[in-house]
Amino acid sequence: MASQPENKPKNIRRLQIGLNVIIQVVIIIVLAAMVNYLGFEHYRRWDLSRDKKYALSDKTKHFLDALEGKVRITVFFGAQNPITGDVQNLLTEYQYASHGKIDVEYVDPERNLTRAKELFDKYKVVTDESVLIVDYKGRSKTVKASDMAEMDQGNPMVGEQPRVTAFKGEQAITSALIDVVEGKKNTVGYIVGHKEPPLSGQSPISTLKTFIQNENIDFKELNLFELPAIPADIKVVMIAGPQYDFSDREMKMLRDFWNKEGRILLLIDPAAKTPKLLAFLNEQGVKLDDDRLMAMVKTGIEEVARVRDVVAHFLPDNPVTKRLTDVRAPFFGATSSLTLDSQAVAAANIHLAPLAQAEKGYWGETDYYSDDEALLQYDPAKDKGEPLTIAASIEKGGSADQRVQINSARLIVVANSTFIQDNALTQDQQQLDFMSASINWLLSREQLIGIAPKIPQALTFTLDERSLRSLRWIILVLIPLVPATFGLLVWWRRRA
Repeated sequence: MASQPENKPKNIRRLQIGLNVIIQVVIIIVLAAMVNYLGFEHYRRWDLSRDKKYALSDKTKHFLDALEGKVRITVFFGAQNPITGDVQNLLTEYQYASHGKIDVEYVDPERNLTRAKELFDKYKVVTDESVLIVDYKGRSKTVKASDMAEMDQGNPMVGEQPRVTAFKGEQAITSALIDVVEGKKNTVGYIVGHKEPPLSGQSPISTLKTFIQNENIDFKELNLFELPAIPADIKVVMIAGPQYDFSDREMKMLRDFWNKEGRILLLIDPAAKTPKLLAFLNEQGVKLDDDRLMAMVKTGIEEVARVRDVVAHFLPDNPVTKRLTDVRAPFFGATSSLTLDSQAVAAANIHLAPLAQAEKGYWGETDYYSDDEALLQYDPAKDKGEPLTIAASIEKGGSADQRVQINSARLIVVANSTFIQDNALTQDQQQLDFMSASINWLLSREQLIGIAPKIPQALTFTLDERSLRSLRWIILVLIPLVPATFGLLVWWRRRA
């Protein structure tokens, strides 16, 4: 029997194995480095808190994107301040959203006295309150802790500690950033003398005034009877619901301002008789219709009520409201529709665009003064149907291409003048966002158009005596009964 040849052991290719191991290790190191780099440079952050108090608003993000230089923020907050943690978390969001354009230094004035005194002397800080200082190219602004939060001091007699009821850090910090970046304030001339709502004293539009002033804008009352012309430092003229018409001299001043690439914000009271002002508007291709918007709304299973307050949505195809798309806003008070005739003014290089339209279900009623319910029904033969435009923009000159910046005259008209008053504003501030977008577009500050930061409200609820009784039974009986019942069932099954 022939012997079988022995199987010789295979040669171990040590060099090849070693090379493979080295290559694998290098690949793992490269992949780990790539994952770490991508995670460091392109990470995402989410604010999962109930009130989203650290999530920056759309307006703040757009402003930070437009920053051209570095901003330095120095924080002088001690550990005992109740909003120190909130301020630190919020500034982390600013640093992330600015992509390295914001540097933050934290100085505890109780522990680092030398550094605190050095910076206090540099920025001329003379308060004992916790502050932060925003510095941009040598311009600085101080933000106090009291500007960033509303506090409830509690009752020290019963041991209650102060607590934060509303944290307004983003409003205060973004306002300071706008101030130091832009430097000189923009001035809006507010026309008076025709029974417009006053700005001073017990102003019915104080909320709007404060809201707009936080964006580095000053209001200056203008009585055209007392002026030879609209001052040169006025960037925008605001006309808010005049009850009396303008004189011929005032209209000439307004037209001269418009023809010199002026910017105008016009809020019309449909009930006021202002034929000269409306004639100027007609020259720009916009007509105020002689109607009032209304709708029939269900208030019960079979009950229907007539409403004259308008809920409108903003349109996406223009630079004023494109960042307010899908936002619904109430326009309280009398509202008329607008008719835009773009073809009539095309030869004058005037561009018209609708900004807001009433929701479905509204119509423009021409018999709005009647008390006859039969007449106050939609009649397609004489009433105006959808779409119903209630706000529009007018641009004379300029370019239809938004990427091309050319000097132009701009005007925004709204067929309602009461929606900006304090008693008409809602907590969600859609009307304020629209007014802010309008003024910023008129000022050519498109980077500041967007939804502004909102003030978080403390969650509160009230229980009456009956509710308290029910809650007492739930706490004392029902909650202990559930685990007791479960334990009894387990014991019974084991015993069986």
